[in-house]
Amino acid sequence: MDAMVWITGNVGTEVESRTVRDEFVYASFRLASTPRSWRAGEWSDGETTWLGVTCSKTLAKNVLASVKKGDPVVVVGRLRTSRWEDAEKGAQSRLTIEAIAVGHDLSGGVATFQRITRPVVDEKDTVAELIQATESQDPTGQEADVAAA
Repeated sequence: MDAMVWITGNVGTEVESRTVRDEFVYASFRLASTPRSWRAGEWSDGETTWLGVTCSKTLAKNVLASVKKGDPVVVVGRLRTSRWEDAEKGAQSRLTIEAIAVGHDLSGGVATFQRITRPVVDEKDTVAELIQATESQDPTGQEADVAAA
């Protein structure tokens, strides 16, 4: 069973990307979520929770084009824990969200949505051709040069 979560916060790092085998794009960033509460007539901040956020394929391309450090966002995805051993610090762990949706938190600002175009399905097109056509688009909806990506 997956632990599905949604969380609001601010993008705490620049969005990083990597491409694997010229096919799949991955994007990641750190998310800072700080609870605020109203006490004794003033706002106070609680402890900040830091989470890693990872995205893949079309979501990754769209996040790369749309999200920057400091942006307020809403992230929905699967909660994961990564564990490793560090020679100096010992056992380490980090919470990560494998995102299925990322969007700007509009409670403090406005945004404009631009839909990407999907290829029209032709009976003679193969699934591989359709995937290639979709993945080769940049988030502005224009055909991208796959070799340059």
